[in-house]
Amino acid sequence: MVIGDILLPAHVVVGLRCSDRAQLISELSSIASKTVALSQGLLSGRLLERERLGSTGVGDGVAIPHARFEELAQPFALFARLQRPIDFDAIDGKPVDLVFLLLLPAASSREQLPLLASVARHLRQQAIARELRAAADASTAFQVLTRA
Repeated sequence: MVIGDILLPAHVVVGLRCSDRAQLISELSSIASKTVALSQGLLSGRLLERERLGSTGVGDGVAIPHARFEELAQPFALFARLQRPIDFDAIDGKPVDLVFLLLLPAASSREQLPLLASVARHLRQQAIARELRAAADASTAFQVLTRA
């Protein structure tokens, strides 16, 4: 499974304004709830619960908040580039401005680790991260994300 298999153009946001991790999770959950038919409260609660286990800030300004849901049959992805980087308690201590949200079905855990690893490798490539940060709009960011 690759990013283009789970990310739709409508699920790319450029210039999202958030002041901290909790607000970011809430905003992403609100956007996602409209597509996955799960409440914003359930989504943000589960995502924040996962964050309490350890930050999903993987370094180099990238975070991949994720959680599993019994109610989902298919993975859901949402990418956001923040207007300003925020503290995310990332492993390298750097603030985060590129965020890839993953909502995953609870049943298919075998596929999830390779998907998470693939997203992390992709977003942490300096050339891709640079292009995402320079993307003028969501359409351009989507093209960068889904390019093989």
